[in-house]
Amino acid sequence: MNRGFFVAFEGPDGCGKSTISKMILEKFTLDGLKVIRSREPGGTDIGEKIRNIILDNENVAMDARTEALLYAASRAQHVHEKILPALKEGYLVLSDRYVLSSLIYQGLVRGLGFDEVSKINDFATSSLKADLSIILLPKKSTFKRKEKEGLDRLENEGEDFHNKVLEAYKSYAKTTKSVFIDASMSIDEVFKATYMEIKKAMENK
Repeated sequence: MNRGFFVAFEGPDGCGKSTISKMILEKFTLDGLKVIRSREPGGTDIGEKIRNIILDNENVAMDARTEALLYAASRAQHVHEKILPALKEGYLVLSDRYVLSSLIYQGLVRGLGFDEVSKINDFATSSLKADLSIILLPKKSTFKRKEKEGLDRLENEGEDFHNKVLEAYKSYAKTTKSVFIDASMSIDEVFKATYMEIKKAMENK
């Protein structure tokens, strides 16, 4: 059985990752592929419990190192319980966020260092890399404040934090396994561009 293909959807909050990944799931399912979609932090029962800790508004005293390690712990469970078994069964795996999110949020914006956060995540994931990272990049911050009671701990960081995240993504050097998509386009245009990039990458793997 051929190994599956792993796609991570990345980008700042509000850029449309979840919407696009859901559309991609539906399209490739119609194409006859075996596809699963998941998210980080979370994706497993244990991971979702860790997610709740990370996003809990009562945890305002959380140190950046604690945050990075919790993300890595959730990711470790996600990789070994869900992603790797699915890849072994030949699935196309779609994940809303993966290691790059930690490199941007904790490594760059929180100031822990790109290399340090990378080491933590290499251990957590047994060095599993996404076959393709789709980075949805708007021209300006798309973070929109919701009603106060609807904000989680990271959303409560506010506009300045999210602007820094956007700038960190913009400064991130392109790699051979990363594709930048202009998230300022219409949702249909973003979907079509994303679909074609994934299809091309799968054909060339």
